[in-house]
Amino acid sequence: MSGSDIWDERAEEVAERQGSGRARRPVAVALQHDPDRPDLPTVTASGRGAVAEQILNLAFAHGVKVRTDPDLAEVLAAVEVDTVIPVEAFVAVAEILAYVYRANGRAAAAAAAAPSP
Repeated sequence: MSGSDIWDERAEEVAERQGSGRARRPVAVALQHDPDRPDLPTVTASGRGAVAEQILNLAFAHGVKVRTDPDLAEVLAAVEVDTVIPVEAFVAVAEILAYVYRANGRAAAAAAAAPSP
């Protein structure tokens, strides 16, 4: 896992909350959004524990950007797969998508600027 793939907004806050001695089961939610279509983002996968770890491992293996946000993950985990994200999550998801699109744009620009072999 590459640390550069994670945008960890509140790692310290989460660590403090978990300091009670009880480890929280990991939660992971995958979203799909096509910027060329007017559709809203949809939940494409969701899981806890071992399933969450599998979702994260697949994301990292395929170079998918991952953001750590336990509160948002809990909200999105309550949504059924193949369902549009809830209104309450629009702003947070929009911020994530903007980050991902900027990061992908920088990567594409760097690749285009690199000399070809």
